[in-house]
Amino acid sequence: MHIISNAFKEGELIPAKYTCDGENISPLLQIEESPRDTKYFALIMDDPDSKEGTFTHWIIYNIPANLTELPERLPDSGKLPDGSCQGINDFGKSGYGGPCPGKGRHRYVFKLYALDSSLNPVLPVSRASIDEVLKGHIIAQANLIGLYERKTSLFQKLKNIINK
Repeated sequence: MHIISNAFKEGELIPAKYTCDGENISPLLQIEESPRDTKYFALIMDDPDSKEGTFTHWIIYNIPANLTELPERLPDSGKLPDGSCQGINDFGKSGYGGPCPGKGRHRYVFKLYALDSSLNPVLPVSRASIDEVLKGHIIAQANLIGLYERKTSLFQKLKNIINK
């Protein structure tokens, strides 16, 4: 199984359009070669490089197995027209929250899970509740890693040099 995007390739920079510095919209993600017995998908996007520990940017689950892509600019509503559901990210909101790192370049990991059944997590759906119900239902997993680093202005760079 594979997860790819037309917005960026594995290990490359995520365009600012998909971050807090741009439109902060979800990128198009394509699902390829999923296992035949997949009933649903779940996707979690997180930043393992956050200074507070892993920061969850997106939780989406009960994605129908017949979908081959998640379109760009998914709405932030809890339930989507195809039956998929979105949980609460670490920004405290439902839906996608794009990269918005403090200092340095961060990795953003899109983890796609092929599942043998739908999920019924405790509401409101948080990272802890989705992790709990994923146990025992994962058939396959695929990752896509993008990078992002906020641009520092020339003024900020000079200020940082002076303050060292």
